[in-house]
Amino acid sequence: MTSRTRTSLLILLGALSACTNEPSNPTGVSTAAGRASGADRPLVVVHKTAACGCCSMWAEHLRANGFEVEVRDAANLASVKDRAGVPSGLRTCHTAEVGGYFVEGHVPASEIVRLLAERPDAKGLAVPGMPLGSPGMEYQNQHEPYAVVLVLPDGTTDVFAHYEQ
Repeated sequence: MTSRTRTSLLILLGALSACTNEPSNPTGVSTAAGRASGADRPLVVVHKTAACGCCSMWAEHLRANGFEVEVRDAANLASVKDRAGVPSGLRTCHTAEVGGYFVEGHVPASEIVRLLAERPDAKGLAVPGMPLGSPGMEYQNQHEPYAVVLVLPDGTTDVFAHYEQ
């Protein structure tokens, strides 16, 4: 194993160990600040734990795709998820709020753009789990298929997008 590979592996392991799934606690939608960015997109407020590396990388993915991002380290992410209405079975390591929707987990920026353009009657989007290859979870060209789900007002979900990679 090369030194660079070892370093990459340690970074990934550190990011993964710092990101915890928070099971339990369901609920409704919160409104994020609607401040427009240079790309005329609303502000994305990302709630995460202080030590989470993959959450920070996801926030950078959003910035690279024209979003203004405000990162807030939270000691109690469950209360944020409860307030935002993230169903317990979809909870991951970070929760964002944008344009009146929640965005849970490693959702690609393009799907957030689509959500904001289409404005469906929904609570938000989620990528369950932490699939390798999703934004913020890139590692040595490894990819897992994953779905971006739309969470409807009654808590049920529909597939919004699917990534085979």
